[in-house]
Parts: sequence; C-alpha cells; structure tokens
Amino acid sequence: MSEIPDRNKKRMSEVPSAFFSSPAAGGIVLIIASAAAIIVANSPLREGYEVFLKYNAAGLSVEHWINDALMAVFFMMVGLEIKRELLTGQLATWGQRALPGFAALGGMAVPAAIYVWFNAGSDETLAGWAIPAATDIAFALGVLALLGSRVPASLKIFLSALAILDDMGAVAIIALFYTSNISFLMLAGAAVTVALLFIMNRAGITRLFPYLLAGGVLWFFMLQSGVHATIAGILLALFIPLRVTDPDKQSPLARLEHGINPWVTFLILPLFGFANAGVALSGMTADDLMSPVPVGVALGLFVGKQAGIFGLSLLAVSLGLAKRPEKSTWLQVYGVSVLCGIGFTMSLFIGNLAFAESPLLVDEVKVGVLAGSVLAALAGMLILRFSPSHPSR
Repeated sequence: MSEIPDRNKKRMSEVPSAFFSSPAAGGIVLIIASAAAIIVANSPLREGYEVFLKYNAAGLSVEHWINDALMAVFFMMVGLEIKRELLTGQLATWGQRALPGFAALGGMAVPAAIYVWFNAGSDETLAGWAIPAATDIAFALGVLALLGSRVPASLKIFLSALAILDDMGAVAIIALFYTSNISFLMLAGAAVTVALLFIMNRAGITRLFPYLLAGGVLWFFMLQSGVHATIAGILLALFIPLRVTDPDKQSPLARLEHGINPWVTFLILPLFGFANAGVALSGMTADDLMSPVPVGVALGLFVGKQAGIFGLSLLAVSLGLAKRPEKSTWLQVYGVSVLCGIGFTMSLFIGNLAFAESPLLVDEVKVGVLAGSVLAALAGMLILRFSPSHPSR
C-alpha cells in the first residue's frame, strides 16, 4: 500500500523538471510575466510599478539595468547561437542558408515597408520602421513545440535558421540606426577590448573567465559610447572558442551557452517582459489605439511577416534557388510564415530605442506588438494544427 503514495510523490516531483525542460516552457513563462505586467499597469499597483522601474541603482534605473545589462546576456546567447549555427549547424553551408536567407530578407523588408506606408507622413514615428521586422524565436518555437509531431522536424529547423538570420538583421539594424551621441573615445576603448578578445581567441585560450571579464569591460565602453550596450554581448560571443583539440571535452561556447540558457529563458526574458509589456490601456483613447504606429506595427507583424517570408520562400523555390523543407506542404510553410509574426521581445526592444523620448509612442508600440503577435500566434497555430501532414506530389 505504501508504494502507491511513493509512486505519486515521484511523479509529482518529476512534473517541474519535465515542464522546465520543455521547449514551450520559456514561452509560457514569458507570457505569464507579460500578462502580469499588463494587469499591474491597469490596476491600482500601476504607480508602484512605474516607481520601481525608475528606481536608480548604481547610476542606472531598474528598467535600464534590465534593458541594457541583462539583455546584453540575452544578446550574447543570440550571438553564441549564430556562431554555432553558421560554423557547424543548420547554416553551415550556402545550401542550408538559401531558403531561410530569402525568407528572412522578405520577413524584414515587407513588415518595414508596411509600417512606413502607415507612417509616411510623420518623421517622428518613421523612426519605428524596424519594430515589426523581428521574430521572437522563443515564442515561435514554443508554439511549434505545442503542436508536437504534426509539424515535421525540417520546418522546425527552417524556423530556427530563419529566426537566427532575422536576429542577425535586427542586431545590425540596432547597431547602425539606433545609436546617438557617439563618444569616439569610448568607442576606441571598445575597439581595443575587441582586439584583446581576438588575440585571446587566436592564442587558444579556452578558459571562460578571461573572456567574460573582457566582455564586462566591453559592455561598459559600449554603454558609454552611444552604441547600444547590448551589442557588447554579440561581439563577445563571436570570440568565444567553438572548437577544442580534445574531442571528449565540451567547447567553451557550448559550456557558456548551456550555462546561461536557463537564466536567459526563465529569468532575463521574463524580467524583460514584465518591465516592458506593461501598457496602461485606460489612458489611451480610440484614436491612440488606431493611430499609425500601433496599426503599422500590428499589420507589419501579422500581414507583412507572412507575406514577406512565404512570398520570397515560394519565389526562391520556384526559381530553383532553394528547396522546400523536407516532408512539408506549402500550407505548412505558410503556417510557419504566419507564426513568424510573433515579434514580441525584439520588437519591444527596438520600440524602446526608437521612441525613448516618447512614453505615449512606446505604449502604442506595445499595443501594436501585442495585437500583431497574438493574431500571428493564434492564426499560425490553427493553420499548422489543421494542415495536411504529408506533402502532395
């Protein structure tokens, strides 16, 4: 008789570990944190929420510590994924890069064009042109994970590769278009630090501590230079060694990626969602909700992403420049294209950079991102759930 309770206890203890190891877990936690932010921002706790985010600690507000410091770790993980996939993974050859490359190009250009169409009359709001150009890989892959075996593995690989290339484009946009008041002295300090990282890599140093120490110095220089501090995370990742001479040992890149992944997934991104998704809808009028910024963002994500990704994918395959993912139908490719309209993390991040001086526009961005992302998630899931499982010949 005592075995039954023991067996139940064992099953109950396995539930948390099974949840946190699920590919969908990160997206679920991020949704909960973002929903909590929206609830708090529209409750009597709103004032305390805003005071907390503006609280100054060691020269930066809590909001800036999250967006400039913790998100640098997120960008470092993005950089590690990019390097690994380009050198040894799903993007290691030109053939593997072809379809996701065309798809990523269309998935950035068309949403940006739609946003510009709606905001062409305003120089101020045009600064947000890149907001709908990004895909949230955590959310999109989480939705695919919920669909299980109904989605062929090749489509999951296609989405991962597409999102990684999309992230590369977003990082380049942040570095090139969202910088201001450049300090060339601090930029020179950053350049010297990057040179040091290069020397360490070429010298075969495999201990992580020297790289992380140099990365902290690089982050400081970037923070003071006018180039967004999170770019330091990407630059650091590029110099973390991927290959080791002993095949039985994990590479420094693999050790670092595995080490920070749980922290990014279950702490940093939920904190970012909680700090940035809170929008007080009670303070917005119908004109605000239907103004060019939220409409441009929402339609850019929901309409522009699917049109750009599916359109260029279809064109590339038709011209023989790429191949359709194995064992997939065009309807399934379309479903994944719709799913890529989940912009969330990177879209909110770019929105904060674009409209740093206008809280109202930042709130309008949040409305547009939330609306477009929810529509894309629901529509993409429904298409993939009910699409045929095998490609027609």
